[in-house]
Amino acid sequence: MQYVKLGSTGLDVSRICLGCMTYGVPGRGNHEWTLDEEASRPLIRQALEAGINFFDTANVYSDGTSEEIVGRALRDFARRDEIVLATKVHGRMRPGPNGAGLSRRAIMTEIDNSLRRLGTDHVDLYQIHRWDPHTPVEETMEALHDVVKAGKARYIGASSMYAWQFSKAQYTARLNGWTRFVSMQNHYNLLYREEEREMLPLCADQGVGVLPWSPLARGRLTRDWDTATGRSATDAFGSTLYPEGDRAVVEAVTRIAAERRVPRAQVALAWLLHQDTVTSPIVGASRAGHLEDAVAAVELRLSEKEIEELERPYEPHPVSGH
Repeated sequence: MQYVKLGSTGLDVSRICLGCMTYGVPGRGNHEWTLDEEASRPLIRQALEAGINFFDTANVYSDGTSEEIVGRALRDFARRDEIVLATKVHGRMRPGPNGAGLSRRAIMTEIDNSLRRLGTDHVDLYQIHRWDPHTPVEETMEALHDVVKAGKARYIGASSMYAWQFSKAQYTARLNGWTRFVSMQNHYNLLYREEEREMLPLCADQGVGVLPWSPLARGRLTRDWDTATGRSATDAFGSTLYPEGDRAVVEAVTRIAAERRVPRAQVALAWLLHQDTVTSPIVGASRAGHLEDAVAAVELRLSEKEIEELERPYEPHPVSGH
């Protein structure tokens, strides 16, 4: 495993981050395909043994049970000061007023709930899980600053939004002397590259680490285009992201993987890791082979010709993931 700084901070993170949306009680929350605790723990342990020190979850994943499962596993298998633990806030956690969003009330309530579920007194990275158009950005940024100053989070990060929104948040924090975001977790992979227009150049200019979610396009980049899976059959959000025109990109990945004699996942992840702006792709793993491919991708070097072949078929997409 290789390690890099997270943006312009001094924090070292593994080049692969384990995305923990896969782990949670099935039937709780929005994802029917999650793995229960017994099935999740060996994969979290495998990630640690492979050198992954970066783990990303969210309060909303499986109605909070992802945080519980991940927290118990990390307490059993790792030392707290050797891992980088990230979670997120924004999604709805209860019905009625104040059950979601980025108000001061929501942030202060949800950080404590997340810490309780994770079984720790702090997270290393506390991220806003999308933009909240209903709350003044000043209220959100000051509340996040207070979370950091209270010692409940070491750094703060953001996720999918427009570049102008991210710039506004960063400017607001700087103007008031508050903590600024050190990372951007956004939708970026071979099938969706709209982030290259504005967000990635902004992050490069401002020294912000980039943590792509869905680096394998919900598995689209790892299998034949027409192949269905248990997750794809129930993933209503994912079914809207990648149109028929993306088939040509998948076919390019297939050709290069065959020539290299490696799984397609390794090629798709290696392409992301070749991007100068990318710090650590967030990889989900429901099988041991998923982790093996992710770790192997760190060492896979693509030629300029291969990169050009992978990028050539791309077609512009409507903005998605915000």
